[in-house]
Amino acid sequence: MARVILGVGAGIAAYKACELLRLLKEAGHRVRVIPTTDALRFVGEPTWAALSGEPVTTDVWTDVVEVPHVRLGQTADLVLVAPATADLLARAAVGLSGDLLTATLLTARCPVMYAPAMHTEMWEHPATARNVAILRGRGAIVVEPAVGRLTGADSGKGRLPESAELFSLAEKILSRGTDPSFASAATQTAGVGNPVNGGLAGRRVLISAGGTREELDPVRFLGNWSTGRQGYAFARSAVARGADVTLVAANVELAEPVGVKLVRVVSARDMHAAMLAAAPSADAIVMTAAVADFRPVTRRGHKIKKDGAGVPEPIAVTENPDILADLSARRAEQGPAGQVVVGFAAETDTDLDSARAKLARKGCDLLVVNPVGDGLGFGTGDNEAVVLATGGTVTPIPRRSKDALADFVWDLVAARFTRA
Repeated sequence: MARVILGVGAGIAAYKACELLRLLKEAGHRVRVIPTTDALRFVGEPTWAALSGEPVTTDVWTDVVEVPHVRLGQTADLVLVAPATADLLARAAVGLSGDLLTATLLTARCPVMYAPAMHTEMWEHPATARNVAILRGRGAIVVEPAVGRLTGADSGKGRLPESAELFSLAEKILSRGTDPSFASAATQTAGVGNPVNGGLAGRRVLISAGGTREELDPVRFLGNWSTGRQGYAFARSAVARGADVTLVAANVELAEPVGVKLVRVVSARDMHAAMLAAAPSADAIVMTAAVADFRPVTRRGHKIKKDGAGVPEPIAVTENPDILADLSARRAEQGPAGQVVVGFAAETDTDLDSARAKLARKGCDLLVVNPVGDGLGFGTGDNEAVVLATGGTVTPIPRRSKDALADFVWDLVAARFTRA
């Protein structure tokens, strides 16, 4: 059973936190709700007390003998703020402690997760962007808001993610906190914030996922069996570690991971453009997508039909751009210092000599070689791999869930940040 502080900001989305509280309680966690004073205008104290089974207060003067403004943060396993308003993010970034919630945020030495919710204009304001960057730099996890209906008739980015998604992310963060081997060297150096973020707090990461499609005609394409599961696992893991995540997804039909910037593409050239555009600001790039090596020279404007002769007309193809090689080649002049590039190689054999040649040819730092077929790879819930690194290191990853494999690889990436 974990001890969770659920902070509630003064936004209309406060009512959604009731469902989040229920999910946390049903999972067996002890949850103490700390609303701001104005948050009680949206959901009253009796509701929070009844749902949590714990006392509810907004100020530091109640039960002074127990020193709650210090004790609550010190003893928590997770502080989760939902909704986190623009005002609350600003106060947290500056370090104000005028009420029980902001005081608790200052004393917490556990993972701290903010789920912002506000109007699009407020989220996009430079002041809010700066406050989010400050909090992420300290090790806090600030998830990206969802896009959808806001207060009134407005729609856009700023909607609180669904409670089930926030709960799932909170569970992932808590599960990492039970293993001391995940302590972040970056956060320990800073001395504040989330001590179990796995070295990605405040980092910008770029991930590709899915399989590209190259159109033959209006109804057919050249493609592959990739579902995007492994790339989405990398995105979930990175969000849970406090990273700012951009996910470029090709033809993926999975639920959008909470807290990411999602860019949807179709073809290899689409992905090439999207990845190169986002790469200059990324501290780490993970290229899990299965990119078509070839595309038709000509895309037919009508459906290709049988001619009755039994011999189909040949389809001329040409090579697609090598996205991984281009990302590696351009980082020296465009990327931040120490940028780490990770490639994936889906193989039907275990010839590491050819994989080593591919590592050298692509110019990446790590190459994750994963077998496909026989129940592994595309569309499955688990995976196994061998990670080749520049310098000759070979690290096997035994079969495990795709989420666990992503965590393993992120640890290898974080180790490279530490050495830089």
